[in-house]
Amino acid sequence: MKPEVRRPKSQIRELIETVGSAVLIAAFIMIFIARAYTVNGDSMLPTLQHGERLLVDKISYRFVEPSRGEIIVFKNPADTSEQFVKRVIGLPGDKVAIIQGVVYINDQPIEEDYTFAPARIGFSPQIVPEGTYFVLGDNRNNSEDSRFNRVGFLPRNLIVGRAVWRYWPLTQVNLIFRPEVFKTLAF
Repeated sequence: MKPEVRRPKSQIRELIETVGSAVLIAAFIMIFIARAYTVNGDSMLPTLQHGERLLVDKISYRFVEPSRGEIIVFKNPADTSEQFVKRVIGLPGDKVAIIQGVVYINDQPIEEDYTFAPARIGFSPQIVPEGTYFVLGDNRNNSEDSRFNRVGFLPRNLIVGRAVWRYWPLTQVNLIFRPEVFKTLAF
């Protein structure tokens, strides 16, 4: 019996298989692991600038809950085709308030050195409902956030992921960390 002779793959078939594999891997990463996001607007000044590009981690929130101080991307509750980027301030069960420009979490004032300016629009003390989060932009006076009905308390299922890395512009490339105030205070 004669051994079967295999013909080498054509270059076109090799190219199609390579491109097809790359597309499948990229789709898998974008759907389940990470996503690119472009900052649109000035609501996160001075932390994030309009046009900056972020890598958003989509997988970690499948295993852990968001933490205070993390910057997240989420679908706008009023129009889920829009995505916003804001900072998590209040967790489910927290009492949040903004009084005379100062943010309070569980009656503790927060020293925020990452904001553009104190908020002119306050927020009367309220408990963050279960399954939701209280989010604010760092540019408090130019941010559509949880203080307003269009966003309100953010349902957990609308969170896309956590901003982990700014990769554009190249002069601003860095990892994105939670501010120290959220690591040191006991709420």
